[in-house]
Amino acid sequence: MGHSVAIIGARGYPSFYGGFETLVRHLAPFLADNGWDVTVYGRRARCRAHRFDRDDRVDSIMTRGIDSRSLSTLTHGFTAAIDAARRKPDVALVLNVANGFFLPMLQARGIPTVVNVDGLEWERAKWGRGAKAAFRSGAKLTARYADSLVYDSREIASSWSVNFHRDGDFIPYGGTDPGPLDPIEELSDRPYALLVARFVPENSIDEFLTAAEELGKKWNIAIVGSASKGGGELEDRAAALSSQSSRIHWFGHLDDDRKLFALWQHAGVYFHGHSVGGTNPSLVQAMACGTPIVARDTVFNREVLADTGIFTSPEPAEIAATIDSLLNNPEQQQKLRIAAKLRHVEHYSWESVCNAYAKTLSVAINQHAQASV
Repeated sequence: MGHSVAIIGARGYPSFYGGFETLVRHLAPFLADNGWDVTVYGRRARCRAHRFDRDDRVDSIMTRGIDSRSLSTLTHGFTAAIDAARRKPDVALVLNVANGFFLPMLQARGIPTVVNVDGLEWERAKWGRGAKAAFRSGAKLTARYADSLVYDSREIASSWSVNFHRDGDFIPYGGTDPGPLDPIEELSDRPYALLVARFVPENSIDEFLTAAEELGKKWNIAIVGSASKGGGELEDRAAALSSQSSRIHWFGHLDDDRKLFALWQHAGVYFHGHSVGGTNPSLVQAMACGTPIVARDTVFNREVLADTGIFTSPEPAEIAATIDSLLNNPEQQQKLRIAAKLRHVEHYSWESVCNAYAKTLSVAINQHAQASV
């Protein structure tokens, strides 16, 4: 009989919203393939229960919560932790330090916990003072009560070692090589620059949209993304640019992986403007698709890309100039495509990521059993 695991903190399975959801879509079926009994807790509004790619071996449980920006994670995490404590799996994989508040509950029930700490959420511009304080408190509780920690970036691991005196396992995100895909019809006539990102300030959306106004005079521009709750100034700007220029295309949020992968695969440049967090799933997936990448110059993006991308400041004029230069250089684009795909294969495959999680979860179970003897 295999082990049982409860996954707490994602928006559910299958969900197509963010990095944790991408991880769960790959990890849950992988664990099931290897004999695990897998339960994923989620939020009804964020799941696609009838998706053709859902694995029916994965038990998907929707719990109650308050669906607001500031309370959704905490309230859904609380009700998920209560249910998991009642069911008592062999181990809980907890995603996001905001759920650190509920680790004592799981510990009291004798459930070992592996926590993916995510990024440094308390440094993100999108959160107010109260939310930042909550994340910081959750991180302190995570450092105190979690049995094992997972970091998706070596830079994040270093920060936790310094600030919370906890070590853990480095496990990044993976990417999927989709194989050859047909280009998107409306973008098949000339090279284009692509942005894929959630519409939040730290992803350089405003700066890219300013750069797109200039780039759109010469090149096609594809924009994928939206605000988490819909609407807002950045969405209004993207919509306005798309309506005013036949070369600028705003696709909103895409659940269709094949269309998104095709956009990456055929882009002349993908701009990755994320400024915080660790290993970003969008960046890794762009590498897997063989996309020439221009990234905002951060320690996190340099860690992932090494010498397989071009780095730029977040100034709109420099973003535009760097993208324009690469779009004008097909030979350099091809070199970057090859280099990015090779780095993905060597360091960021889903097979290696899922194997690493399975090992970390198994070690947590075994260590807990030995400590209980």
